[in-house]
Amino acid sequence: MKELVIYGVSFDMVGKQPIVLLKTVEGNRFLPIWIGHAEASAILMKLQGTESPRPMTHDLMSDLIGELGAEVARITVTEMRDNTFHAMLRLSTAGEDVEVDCRPSDAIAVAVRTGAPIYAVDDVIEENAIEFEHEPDDAEDMVEQFKAFLDEVTPDDFSESS
Repeated sequence: MKELVIYGVSFDMVGKQPIVLLKTVEGNRFLPIWIGHAEASAILMKLQGTESPRPMTHDLMSDLIGELGAEVARITVTEMRDNTFHAMLRLSTAGEDVEVDCRPSDAIAVAVRTGAPIYAVDDVIEENAIEFEHEPDDAEDMVEQFKAFLDEVTPDDFSESS
């Protein structure tokens, strides 16, 4: 299992679908996950420090978890099945761990609210991550490489048959 951080949220140039880009903490591998517009908005709002006047769905989830005396231990992207990523939200409460099946986008939106670490199993990284050939010189170079990648990539590029 590898730890990941949120590198950014963008849109693919073909379908204008939001993509959250996760980067391995160690190394230079990137895992793109296509997500819905609502989840992209929820992730971006929190990353940018924007507060809504009333709790949004992922705020509510985080609040409920806390009120029940639990904490989000981590989220894990567990597999890609039928061109869809799957994830588990691991909650710790009273010395017990509970795992809940969820969409990666929801898990990531909760993770940014709770500070929980994000992981992906090794097989997901090996089969679906993109590795840039060299470490970019600076953030601007990385952004340009990512934009070039988005100009050409489609969700079908990550199908199990490829």
